[in-house]
Amino acid sequence: MKEATPLLREVRLRRNGAPESIFPFNTPVIRSLDRIAFERPVTFFVGENGSGKSTLLEAIALAARLPTVGADEVGDDATLGALRELARRLVLSWSARTHRGFFLRAEDFFGFAKRLSRMKAELQTRLAEVETEYADAPAFSRGLAGGPARASLAEMRQRYGEDLDARSHGESFLQLFRSRFVPNGLYLMDEPEAPLSPRSQLALLAMLHDMVREGAQFIVATHSPMLLAFPNAAIYSFDRTPPGIVEYEEVEHVNLVRDFLLRPGQFLKHLGAEAESDT
Repeated sequence: MKEATPLLREVRLRRNGAPESIFPFNTPVIRSLDRIAFERPVTFFVGENGSGKSTLLEAIALAARLPTVGADEVGDDATLGALRELARRLVLSWSARTHRGFFLRAEDFFGFAKRLSRMKAELQTRLAEVETEYADAPAFSRGLAGGPARASLAEMRQRYGEDLDARSHGESFLQLFRSRFVPNGLYLMDEPEAPLSPRSQLALLAMLHDMVREGAQFIVATHSPMLLAFPNAAIYSFDRTPPGIVEYEEVEHVNLVRDFLLRPGQFLKHLGAEAESDT
């Protein structure tokens, strides 16, 4: 099967008049950035904490006006205020403009789950009120009055399952992806592996594979060697300035984890000596 053309093809930074002494323009990666090309349906941003990968990902989400899991639109998210000027200076080139998809940070999910739980409680309260208000009314009238709340609860159960809070964080994350991934969508995700076990990360890889076949595009900031192994993905290293494409075998995170798993004793043998020196 021929690989689909990515929806978002390129991001360029117009830096004329950019306030380079303040965040995020003073970040080395942003200061050196000219363009990022997206030539494959799955692109990963990898780098050390503070390297700028999440900063650029969030700015792209703002420029693309993607909805977030935690808010109706990423532009409504107060935590992204410092990035608005950077987003205004990004020029996005599309092969096909899409308004499908979302932007997700791991921390957004927990607020989203709480909001769903609150909505569910409010709908259940409304149904209880209907039962009281229409206690002496015909069943038909009672059914009409409670119909909207009952329909909303049924839609929530169908889309998200019985109760996101009742599952583990990893299970809830995967259920969210199952319910919100749609064909021809653009998905920007920041460290989605945070709540996922290795087995759940494999399940996410399978979902990405299925959605790519349906025309979806993913741009993911991650530290996970498992996610980075997605076949034929492009990997941008943000430990370089400007960010550059690297092969999987060149990624420092991959090599460090591989070396640790092969020889954990070599990494841990110093801990005893360090512990003794602290006493």
